[in-house]
Amino acid sequence: MDIRKLTPRYFVAPQISPDQMGALKEAGITRILCNRPDAEVPPSHCATEMQRAAEQAGIEFCEQPLTHQTMTEEVIANNRALGADQEGVTLAYCASGTRSCIAWALGQAGMMSADDIIEAAAAGGYDLQQMRPYLEAQEAD
Repeated sequence: MDIRKLTPRYFVAPQISPDQMGALKEAGITRILCNRPDAEVPPSHCATEMQRAAEQAGIEFCEQPLTHQTMTEEVIANNRALGADQEGVTLAYCASGTRSCIAWALGQAGMMSADDIIEAAAAGGYDLQQMRPYLEAQEAD
């Protein structure tokens, strides 16, 4: 498993599998946020199967499929509401973790400094420097 910490309560990861849910529970994950559309995965990893495995392991499961084209303000707000705004520890996943990290960053824009967002992403292995102008503009609003 490749779990990457962005904050003490928010992690992102590349695609996880149903058989990893027990280990995720042991690692302290209380909520899985699926950001990967079903069209990108085999049936064994579709949201329904992932939800079944998560709930069997005692982990809450929610879904907000993301593509770069669907990252609208409304979708990002919903993603934040399902994950970062919740109590407990959320693990958001997609193909590589990048979309989940970008969605988290967009959701934190204006709530955290651009530097803090970029540093948190970098600590998780994601380079969001290209987002700096947008993130800094949100600080000013």
